[in-house]
Amino acid sequence: MMTTKNKALVLEAFNTLFNKRDYEAAARYGRRTTSSTAPTFEPGREGLFNLIKASPASLKYEPGVIVAEGDFVIVHGRFSGTGRPRNWIAADVVRIADGVLAEHWDVLQDEATRAESTSGLPMFGDSFAD
Repeated sequence: MMTTKNKALVLEAFNTLFNKRDYEAAARYGRRTTSSTAPTFEPGREGLFNLIKASPASLKYEPGVIVAEGDFVIVHGRFSGTGRPRNWIAADVVRIADGVLAEHWDVLQDEATRAESTSGLPMFGDSFAD
């Protein structure tokens, strides 16, 4: 039951921040001092918010596979419309504490095109973005 709630919490938080850009609502999903090892933004909630505020309005997050065990949730997703040459495929690991996002780690990779995919399979979902 708790893992289901934790997965829903992470999906709601990501959608609220990345797709809706509702910073006031997103603030309720995490601590002000949420710990993150992400190299793409400064520590804390404000570092993440500043990254999103500086991103193009076209930024979109699509969740894919999501798994949870205990207080940890891992979601595999795609960030598109970032203004970068390639979409990012991400594996975000989040620890939940007291009903909010408490810690975050991510692994980011540029999305391979169909021509670059040796396996012939997309990195995300069931089709290539190109």
